[in-house]
Amino acid sequence: MSLAPRVVLVHRTTEYEELVARHGTHGQAAFFLRSRGRDIEDVAERHRRERRALAEVTSSMPLTWRQARVERSDLDRFLFAPEDVVVVVGQDGLVANVAKYLAGQPVVGINPDPRRNPGVLVRHRPEQAGKLLTASLQHGMQSDELTMVEAVSDDTQRLVALNEIYLGAAGHQTARYRLGLDGDRGAVEPQASSGVLVGTGTGASGWIRSVWQERASELALPGASEARLLWFVREAWPSPATGTSLVAGQLAATARLRLTVESDRLIVFGDGMEGDALELTWGQTVRVGVAGVRLRLVG
Repeated sequence: MSLAPRVVLVHRTTEYEELVARHGTHGQAAFFLRSRGRDIEDVAERHRRERRALAEVTSSMPLTWRQARVERSDLDRFLFAPEDVVVVVGQDGLVANVAKYLAGQPVVGINPDPRRNPGVLVRHRPEQAGKLLTASLQHGMQSDELTMVEAVSDDTQRLVALNEIYLGAAGHQTARYRLGLDGDRGAVEPQASSGVLVGTGTGASGWIRSVWQERASELALPGASEARLLWFVREAWPSPATGTSLVAGQLAATARLRLTVESDRLIVFGDGMEGDALELTWGQTVRVGVAGVRLRLVG
């Protein structure tokens, strides 16, 4: 007998919960903010709004379905199953945080605070959750297949991200490496920089866009479902031993950017989750390109 679908509810600790945990009580947290000209009530109201959304989504889950709940900081230790339907309640960035751990499971994004969250990825209100969960497993369900980016090292470590992947030194200090493109007649350039960013169309509303805009780049930003990536080298430093001619470009579906480490330690992380990073040492090579898996975003 096949298992009933499982709803996995993904959320993150609120700012209010973090404040109370740090200061011990609501009163002490309120005093801390008040002494700095801030009012805790705004933070507390956002907390209550998100908790109401979580309660409403939970109550709308089909009674015959299994349920699980996972907090953002525990995502790297949670095992998602093929039959899961993932419901993300929070900001757009939380969808990106969970995307790297999925393999085609449908994702429903719930926006608990439309006044503050743009709703690019969390597109639905809490009251719509029940209908969306039922529809998520139906044939012909409306969903967007969003392109993701992946990094694969020469020792088979693999990292996937929805917005962008960063390659560089821990702490964003100077990283030394050799950069090239697969199939480019073996041409590489030794570089020293504060890192390399490779981003998707979804990421084109975030970190990648800020670099693209600052450079006044003529490269066209990709669409969220387009199998094309942009990459930029951050603050490349020219010297007798390092160059700056290979600092931006785009990657088609089968193209790969190749980076070989020439420093003691280099890290690779996705979507701002530096705590869940690949670690590479001198001489290792990592290749970055369009991932084979996509994010299925419902609605």
